[in-house]
Amino acid sequence: MINNTNKVRIFDTTLRDGEQSPGVSINPEQKLQIAFKLDQLGVDAIEAGFPIVSQGEIQAVRNIKKSGLKAEICGLARTLDSDIDSVIKCDLDYVHTFIATSDIHMRYKLKMTPEEVIQKAVKAVEYAKSHGLKVEFSAEDATRSDMTFLTKVFTAVVEAGADRIDIPDTVGYATPEYISGLVSLVLKRIAVPISMHCHNDFGLAVANSIAGINAGAACAHVTVNGLGERAGNASLEEFVMALQCLYRKEHNIHTKLLYETSRSVSNIMGIAVQANKAIIGENAFGHESGIHTHGILNNPMTYEPIDPEMVGRKRWLQAGKHAGAHGIRAMLRDFGIECTDEQLHEIVEKQKNLADRGKSISTAELLSIAGEVLQNKRFEEKFKLYDFHIVTGMNLIPTAVIRLNTNGKDLIASEIGVGPVDAALKAIQKVASEIANVKIREYKLDSITGGSDALAEVSVKVEDKSGNVVSARKAGEDVVVASVQAMVDAINKIMLRKILYSEN
Repeated sequence: MINNTNKVRIFDTTLRDGEQSPGVSINPEQKLQIAFKLDQLGVDAIEAGFPIVSQGEIQAVRNIKKSGLKAEICGLARTLDSDIDSVIKCDLDYVHTFIATSDIHMRYKLKMTPEEVIQKAVKAVEYAKSHGLKVEFSAEDATRSDMTFLTKVFTAVVEAGADRIDIPDTVGYATPEYISGLVSLVLKRIAVPISMHCHNDFGLAVANSIAGINAGAACAHVTVNGLGERAGNASLEEFVMALQCLYRKEHNIHTKLLYETSRSVSNIMGIAVQANKAIIGENAFGHESGIHTHGILNNPMTYEPIDPEMVGRKRWLQAGKHAGAHGIRAMLRDFGIECTDEQLHEIVEKQKNLADRGKSISTAELLSIAGEVLQNKRFEEKFKLYDFHIVTGMNLIPTAVIRLNTNGKDLIASEIGVGPVDAALKAIQKVASEIANVKIREYKLDSITGGSDALAEVSVKVEDKSGNVVSARKAGEDVVVASVQAMVDAINKIMLRKILYSEN
């Protein structure tokens, strides 16, 4: 069945294939948190998990099903009655069942003949349909399967009642041209919607998914941040924005929530997003080069293919040795700071001299340089760190007590955390919340020297309610002290921006 509409169905498998990323394991409560985020994002279907793997997985999938989400909720099952029964135990009415169809999988993994594979697939579909389930059938390793045999399998499962069929590029080995031809061939043989499930082993998952859609497929299986086995799956955010901006296809995704969803999944699953990742990477809308910043300031479209606000982002400029006067002036003006051409030249040269030592320039460092050049008292710290205490140990919950001073008034707060640094930073956020409500966007720890007494360098990025981001960096022998100092410095620079704008 060719997709006659211009709207593409988004089937999200972050909670199943995404959780199969090496080293990732999340509990039922975390699964539910992500499911809520995916539903708010607007995905059409959520593959909530692989119920047969554990009782905890069954509970997690069941909780998601009964939470009243708008998206269809699906469970994965092999072509086994016991797997399908586990899906039924989750109160689901939608199963995604699969069996391999490539020669290498049938011979070395399944140890089954092609005829046995067809029988197994048909039996599973019939069993699921007899229990009232909607069935999506996947031919695992479809792109390395014999085309004649593959279409034979698809025809058989559709005759058995399969509602959808899925074409997985299981090891990411296909090309867009091959995918296009394969989808076109399958569409001539069957009359149900086709889905694409592409892996990224050669970096072609999104391109292959789009090729399938353009050839007539109706749906793509994707994951937030491109999570998944090995090199991952087709990235939801890249796929959706390419569909929308490059191919003028429609979808139900609320794109302004893409970045927020990405950050939530990254934090819960514990896998950081690479800085240069398209759409949601930290550097996707960041600019340092003087040539680029000059162009961006005159017209953002010179170096940005889309408006960052479309995906819930904000443009930001970076100081550094490649930065030019236009970019540095724009960064300072963002904090309400004006300077003469002579002062600007001095600021630019000072920050370049610092960058030539091999260090990136944090916002706090640039503003400190500007404060030194301009000799303006408004650059003085609004929050002063007076003292802090940390209690931690093998059988103790890490607890931090922070004492700051602002305008002659002491502010004290305590917090617990997963470690001493986490507790300390949470306490700072708490004590400063009424004046500077910020969240930590990035925390990075590097060792400058070796040995047990190594000098540590801490970098933090904080973001205020308006989406403004400030970075700060501190170094020292004590990681906790350096972390606290960097956090206080970042908050002071956020406050500087707030105060300067309130005066204008």
